[in-house]
This record gives sequence, C-alpha cells and structure tokens, in this order.
Amino acid sequence: MLDTVKARPGSTASDKIRHLPGEAGLWMFISGDVMVFSLFFGVFMYYFGLDPETFHSCQAHLNQTLAAINTVLLLTSSWFVVSAVAAARKNNAGLSSFCLICAFICGLGFCIIKFFEYREKVNDGVTINANEFWTLYFMYTGIHLTHVLVGLGVLAFMIRMSGKGVFDTKNISFMESGASYWHMVDLLWIGLFGFLYLVK
Repeated sequence: MLDTVKARPGSTASDKIRHLPGEAGLWMFISGDVMVFSLFFGVFMYYFGLDPETFHSCQAHLNQTLAAINTVLLLTSSWFVVSAVAAARKNNAGLSSFCLICAFICGLGFCIIKFFEYREKVNDGVTINANEFWTLYFMYTGIHLTHVLVGLGVLAFMIRMSGKGVFDTKNISFMESGASYWHMVDLLWIGLFGFLYLVK
C-alpha cells in the first residue's frame, strides 16, 4: 500500500519520498477493523473446533458459487479503484470517473447477490438463531455488508469529486483514503470467504 511520490520536478530516484496513501487516522481505523475481524476469525475457529460436524453440515448448505462471484466482483472493483486513483494523479478525470463507476457497479452487484443469498437461507428456514454456525455467518457477513454499503457511499463521493476534475493534493489524499478503505473491505471479504465457505 506504500506509494512513491517525487519531492519535486526533475528529482532523482534517491529523492523519492515513500508515504502511506491517504490520511493517517484512516489507517488507525483500518488497523482496528482488521484486528476486530481477526478476533472474529479466532472465535469462528474456536466454535468450529467444538462441533466440526455441525459446521461442516452447515457449510454444505452455503452457496459457494454466489460467494465466488462476489469475491470476483470485489477483486475487480478494487482493480478499478486502483486504476481510478492512478488516473486522478494524471489529471485524467474521464478515466478516473469511469473506473470509479465500474467499481461502484461491482460493489452494488455484491450487495444484490448477498441479498439473494440471504433470501435463499431464509426461504430454507435458516435463521441467525439456528445454531452457532449460522449465528456467526449472519453476524459476520452482515457486519461486512455494512462496510460495503459505507464503501459505496465513499465511492459515490469519489465519483462526484472526479467529475469535477479538480485533483489537488487534498482531493488526491481523499481518493487514496477512499481506495484504502475499499481495499480493506475486499481483504475482509477474502478472509470471510475462506473461513465461512472453504475451511474444512
């Protein structure tokens, strides 16, 4: 996530400054969020160890196809966000806006698919109180979905900002912060996908 920025025009490689994209305060939030989800994963493995047979049985009822599609959507959206920030640094407002809109569509697609996945479980009579596995499943994916919705709001603001075509230091810093948050959302989902859908 470290980025390289030249200190001044005509500077050499030795003059380049290494910096963390976005605001420092955001990275404190990201670090805290990652630690919380790490605790979530630890709790999941604890209960998995207590009753692996039940967890295996419940995992068999998860829709891995929809989860895999959602993983591809978030990975693709992160690529679009990276491309958008790179375009903004080059003052290419059109490309930046296009990439952000594509990222937003991918994120929205994730939410829609997650809705159908939840509906599928409810129609099968599965609720958050069914057992420990489903309690953790609905709680963890619900918290993550909230992160995605917040991220969509951030992306919408970034789209508006790119549309104005003003890429000063402050706006670039905001876009870097928004991108860092979105990458965190992507990272958390990869962890959830691995623990909830793939751990055997």
